[in-house]
Amino acid sequence: MKDALVELQHITKAFGENVVLDDLSLAIEENEFVTLLGPSGCGKSTTIRIVGGFEKPDQGRVLFEGKDITDVPPNRRNLNTVFQKYALFPHLTVGQNVAYGLVISGKTDQYIRDKVRYGLKLVNLAGFEDRRIESLSGGQQQRVAMARAIVNEPKLLLLDEPLGALDLKLREEMEYELRNLKEELGITFLYVTHDQEEALTMSDKVVVLNGGYIQQMGTPEEIYNEPENAFVASFIGDSNIVPGKMVRDRLVEIYGVPFPCVDEGFGENRPVDVVIRPEDLILREPGAGKLDGTVISNIFIGVHYEMQVAAGGFEWLVQNTVSHPVGEHVSLDVIPENIQIMKRPASEDEEALALDV
Repeated sequence: MKDALVELQHITKAFGENVVLDDLSLAIEENEFVTLLGPSGCGKSTTIRIVGGFEKPDQGRVLFEGKDITDVPPNRRNLNTVFQKYALFPHLTVGQNVAYGLVISGKTDQYIRDKVRYGLKLVNLAGFEDRRIESLSGGQQQRVAMARAIVNEPKLLLLDEPLGALDLKLREEMEYELRNLKEELGITFLYVTHDQEEALTMSDKVVVLNGGYIQQMGTPEEIYNEPENAFVASFIGDSNIVPGKMVRDRLVEIYGVPFPCVDEGFGENRPVDVVIRPEDLILREPGAGKLDGTVISNIFIGVHYEMQVAAGGFEWLVQNTVSHPVGEHVSLDVIPENIQIMKRPASEDEEALALDV
C-alpha cells in the first residue's frame, strides 16, 4: 500500500462537553475522491476543518505527505477549501475572484491571466472574466469558487457541502463535473455531505460517520451492498431491517421462515439483524414465495412503484416497476445473494453507539 497523502491519527475534538470526534483515524490516498457522509452533528465538517487547519484537535495528529501539520496554519498547507457559501468577493469581477490567491502569492500578470483563463475553461465559464458576481446564478458562483481553488494547484481540495445551496438539477450537473475535474486534474478530493446520492455518485471511498465515530468505510458498492450495522443500512438508501436467527452458515430464519443466504461465520442459532433492500424483494403469486402478505399502500414515484406489504408481522417496503394494487394478496421472495446479515449489537450501549443520530 502506498503512503497516504493525508493521515488523521487518533483525532479527538470536543466543544465544551460535546465530544464531536472520538479517537478518529483515517488515511486518504493521493488522487482519491473521499467523501465524509453522515447526519448533522456527526463530526464530518469538524473533520474537514481540522484537515484544513481551521480547527485544532484536542488530541491526535494530522499528517500531510508524512509530515506533521497539526500546528501549521491554513495558508501554509498545500490545499484549498470550497465552502457551501462560496466566500466570493462581491466587489470583484469573476476573473479577479479567481485570481485572488495567485495575486496574494505574487505571481506574474501573464501567469495569472493564463491561469484564470484555464480555470474558468475547466468549469465551463470561459469568457466570464469581466462578469460581476451578483450577475451569476448559484451554480455559476459555485463554479467560480471551484476555479479559484483549482488555479492554486493544491494537492488536496476540501469541499464542505458545496452543492447544498443548489437546486436538484444543478446539483446533479455539478456532481458529474466535480468527478470529471478530479479525473482531469489528478487532485485529491475530501468532500463533506449528508446527501447519500452525492456520496455514492462521486466517491472512490465513502466514510460514514455518526456520533463522532467511523461507522463504516469502503467503496460506494461496499457501503450500499454490505452495510456493517443498522445505522449504515438505514442511512444509505432504503432498507428493510428485521430480526433474524442464523440457523447455520448460509441459512437464516426470518419470522419463522428459513431463507437461504450466502453469509457465513455467524455461528448456529444466533440472533442477527437482516437487511433486505426494497428493490431486491420479489413479488410473486400467493404461496409461490417465502412470506405471504397483503399490499397495504402503493405510491408511484416516477421510476418505480413504492409499496408496503404486510407479511410475517412486518410492513415491508418494496420497490417495483410493476404495480400491485392495495389489498392484493402477494408472496415475498428474495434471492440468497440479496440478503445481508449483520451482527446484532451485544448490548444496549453498543446499539446506541451505532444508531444515535
